[in-house]
Amino acid sequence: MGSGRKGHQAEANAYVPLPVRDGVAPSYLWLTETRAGGMLRFLSERYPDVASSSWAARLARGEIVDARGEPLRADSPVRQGMRIWYYRELDQPETPIPFQERVLFMDEHLLVADKPHFLPTIPTGRFLKETLLVRLKRAHDLPHLVPIHRLDRETAGVVIFSHNPDTRGAYQSMFQKRVVSKTYEALAGVIEGRDFPFTYRSRMRDGLDQFFISEEVEGEPNSETLIELLERRGQVARYRLHPHTGRKHQLRLHLAALGAPILNDAFYPVALPCKGDDFSAPLQLLARSIGFPDPLTGETRSFASALALDWPPAAG
Repeated sequence: MGSGRKGHQAEANAYVPLPVRDGVAPSYLWLTETRAGGMLRFLSERYPDVASSSWAARLARGEIVDARGEPLRADSPVRQGMRIWYYRELDQPETPIPFQERVLFMDEHLLVADKPHFLPTIPTGRFLKETLLVRLKRAHDLPHLVPIHRLDRETAGVVIFSHNPDTRGAYQSMFQKRVVSKTYEALAGVIEGRDFPFTYRSRMRDGLDQFFISEEVEGEPNSETLIELLERRGQVARYRLHPHTGRKHQLRLHLAALGAPILNDAFYPVALPCKGDDFSAPLQLLARSIGFPDPLTGETRSFASALALDWPPAAG
């Protein structure tokens, strides 16, 4: 019913009328049309999965504000061009993720973390405080912390964050200029009929029937991965992967397309039913290392994960 553009994180240098609360930054919503009936009706229609009583309570507490920080009321007008700010809340308690992140490096500009499997990088879906971003904000009192790249929830390894808005753009530009070198490791089936190392290319797009996955289609390649074989034991191999592009689920899709899906991959080659909070079979994909020329000093910097995949594979 309602319309608008939602923002999950505040812009780096924009005025934010609500503070970070318990590690969680406020969200915002641009209103793209004028609506009758007041703010409570609009929010209830815009987010039908959230109880109207929840929105009423938040409005009564003054936790939903306009761009100037003025609290909105249930009967406040809904006008095109407004931006409203609020704290995201979950209807159900979060399941604790029983794995701990580790800080590999921190200076006045960057924080580099080692993310465990199953922990989302940022708040999304049913995850809010049980995310790498919020955990780090709370643990290190860094209200301006923002990831400058991301890993899937299922993937473990190195993630780089910026916590200095003044230098953030310089570090974000590294990824736009493709001067960042990333290395992954994966345990997967055996790729037959190839001489290693080799480069695999394909054209990828978001899935049409299942939006949460990617798929390969005919056409000029827009994704590229260099694949090295490190070791083979029976029908399982350990690979080093160098993605030269950064498409969604690129490594997972490329190995599945080669007939060697990554062990415990619930999306490729076939999307399986959600396993919920089953932590028994982590995806065997690890962001092993990341390197780049520091845009501020010119120094070559490199960070490596201390985590490991389940190698050698269990017998049988």
